[in-house]
Amino acid sequence: MLAVHVQNARVYLSGREVLHGINWDVERGERCFILGANGAGKTTLVRMLMGYSWPLFGATVEVLGKRFGSINIRELRRRIAWVSPLMHQWLGDRSWTGLEMTLSGPDATIGLFREPSAQEVERARTLLAHLRAEHLANRTVVTMSSGEQVKVLIARALMTDPDLMILDEPSVFLDIAGREFLLRTIADLANQRPNLTLIFITQRIEDILPVFNRGLILHEGNILAQGSREDILTESILRRAFDLPIRLIPGSEGRLWTVI
Repeated sequence: MLAVHVQNARVYLSGREVLHGINWDVERGERCFILGANGAGKTTLVRMLMGYSWPLFGATVEVLGKRFGSINIRELRRRIAWVSPLMHQWLGDRSWTGLEMTLSGPDATIGLFREPSAQEVERARTLLAHLRAEHLANRTVVTMSSGEQVKVLIARALMTDPDLMILDEPSVFLDIAGREFLLRTIADLANQRPNLTLIFITQRIEDILPVFNRGLILHEGNILAQGSREDILTESILRRAFDLPIRLIPGSEGRLWTVI
């Protein structure tokens, strides 16, 4: 079964076509990456999957078996976890703890505005523990590093038992240590939840962990390549994607590193 089915999708924003004839499928339980430079169309594609941007008439967009145009988008979003590193923009002046932020997941709020049940608290603590983040339960989110914040946000997303998780450039603001810390967390998550469909969006080739075995590469709103990791993460394709003379250096753990 397919987690994502997109056919002939063209998206206009501010009078300009930013996605051109997208055709893309993701199997359920698949670990897929979306790679591209700034402006390639990655964010617009994610917004389309979430129902925040709509393609022109004639396109087909189905997520988790639900066809857009004939479903309640808000209900569908409850089955999708969209993890973004921009938590610091959502916090306002409230000093939410890691536990409170995790508990807000089922309500789709940023922060907790009700008294949670004992079962919810136990589940939130269990999720934090699975992510090796139980020490963050009583820490305020504003005092956490960016990597720690994203861990809490992943725990918050898992409170709803999602069928699809979209990791939207989660390491974009992290330093090297924070990035590696987060990528280990994502690898652990992939191993612990084999049935969870994961889509990882990035502009950094070295962030694509070996668990992401299929991918999509965008360039100026077009699909430049899609398929298995081995087939599309090549120097020739990446040079076209980034307009740079990229050379690839394989790492010991299956990741690819780039030099110019």
